Amino acid sequence: MDRKTFIQKTTMGILLSIPAVSMLGCSGSDDNGNSSPDPDPTPTAKNCVENGTSTSVSSVQNHTHSLSVSKEDVSAGTTKTYDLSQSADHIHQVTLEANDFQALKDSPNQSITKVSTTDSGHSHNVTVACV
Repeated sequence: MDRKTFIQKTTMGILLSIPAVSMLGCSGSDDNGNSSPDPDPTPTAKNCVENGTSTSVSSVQNHTHSLSVSKEDVSAGTTKTYDLSQSADHIHQVTLEANDFQALKDSPNQSITKVSTTDSGHSHNVTVACV
């Protein structure tokens, strides 16, 4: 074999081996053959004392208010009256009682819904849930 033939065959071999190596590299699996997602993943446990709460306030007369209930309030578990955020020149209040906080701690997948005080001729439903 002359030098020219050697270089051509070597070059051709290298060029053909690159795609083959690339395809083999993609066929490997590091997930032990389990490529489908878990159909029933374990949900993250809700816990008001550790993770806090989420709140929602119903929209009435084209407006809503906001409320924040801290994890420290849930942990303390004592009756507390909250001012809902001021909106449209009025304010509402909602009271969470000790048994409401206890219910959130005992049943973190449940939510508590209370009705706010009435102001400007309306009230709002306030829902508190664990995250």
